[in-house]
Amino acid sequence: MPRAKARAATILAEFEKAETELVGKAVALTDGKAGTVENVWLDEFHGLRIAIKGHEGKWPVSTIKMTEQGSARPPEQANRGKR
Repeated sequence: MPRAKARAATILAEFEKAETELVGKAVALTDGKAGTVENVWLDEFHGLRIAIKGHEGKWPVSTIKMTEQGSARPPEQANRGKR
């Protein structure tokens, strides 16, 4: 696989991992905003950005002060396959 394609695949894999880890989690930002992460974007100028339910705008992930611990997925998905 050419280097550029391998790097692009790595970036997309890491983006999907970050999306899985953040969407649905409760977060608090450094500016005092708090809520549940609704969506994640990869912005070519600002890097990884998040949207918080109930707040207009997108914020860099670097402004996250605290994140809820545990799974971001609903319990029925998180427990799938565990018996």
